[in-house]
Amino acid sequence: MSPRKVRLLADSIRGRESNTVLSQLESIHQPVAKLFITTLTSAVANAKLKNADIQSLWVKSIDVMEGPVFKRWHAVSRGMAHSYKKRMAHIRLILSDEKKGEKK
Repeated sequence: MSPRKVRLLADSIRGRESNTVLSQLESIHQPVAKLFITTLTSAVANAKLKNADIQSLWVKSIDVMEGPVFKRWHAVSRGMAHSYKKRMAHIRLILSDEKKGEKK
């Protein structure tokens, strides 16, 4: 998935509670939503292992960076080829269980 497509959905879930984000992502019919569901459930499972309060988790930050690019080509008329790039994205998701504005 290209980073541009992923960033559109990432901007809408930044700073929100993880429980509400998961329920809303399940109702979105886009392939990007499945990526975020797996990433968010993995982050919640990691927080659970670190004894964090799961009910108060919220998305502290989410970064979408460009990954490697596959260079491909498509055959066209007269024996020529047009090139295109298959872009990938890296998603970094940070959850927090402390209240917004509060520091430990």
